[in-house]
Amino acid sequence: MPETRTEPVRTKTVAAEQQRSHSLALKDRRHLAVTGISRIISCDESAAVLETPLGNLTIGGQELQVSELSVQSGQVQLSGKIEFLQYAENHQSGGGLLARLFR
Repeated sequence: MPETRTEPVRTKTVAAEQQRSHSLALKDRRHLAVTGISRIISCDESAAVLETPLGNLTIGGQELQVSELSVQSGQVQLSGKIEFLQYAENHQSGGGLLARLFR
């Protein structure tokens, strides 16, 4: 019978760490690089909403464009006139009406 070895899978740990890691790099208010993005909620010329581990990030400005997007690494680069960055907490459903009543 052949010997079978099992080793711990480390790719899940690395992927989980990458998802938790989040950073912003803003250059001259014209170029923004963001890491740790789990999804783009919306994007148009005046605003972009990105889901991050720290909450939803809203980027407001003028002539905003996604210049680079990497779904695997969770990196997004935006260009345009960036006027503000704002975080909002991610609110996940705590259950139905009865679950909220009996907290």
